[in-house]
Amino acid sequence: MAEASPLQVLKMAFKRDTDWDKDEFLDSVYWIRQIIAVVFGVLWGVIKFKGLLGILVYVIINLGIIFLYYTSYHEIDEEEYGGHGELAKEGLLTSFSLFLVFWIILYTLYVQPLAMISS
Repeated sequence: MAEASPLQVLKMAFKRDTDWDKDEFLDSVYWIRQIIAVVFGVLWGVIKFKGLLGILVYVIINLGIIFLYYTSYHEIDEEEYGGHGELAKEGLLTSFSLFLVFWIILYTLYVQPLAMISS
């Protein structure tokens, strides 16, 4: 079978009765994490969230969404896909990096102009 594109994987990710093979499901977890990273990175930058609390809240939300995705939405047997640990770490560091990039850039764009005006 040919490798599915990221767009095809995302389309499959939001269908409840999808027949998954291990790699496709892990790909869906990976790409959903990337979407979460962009959304929360933009949100954290715009609302000017900062510090370690922002990072911890993001990680907890990210892990929570993915946990609910595979336990409640798809109701898969996580042991077929390497267990909770494998699913929790799939794409976590790359999504964390992407989250930081968006958060830092948007935070800087929203805070820096205010600093220039007041000086």
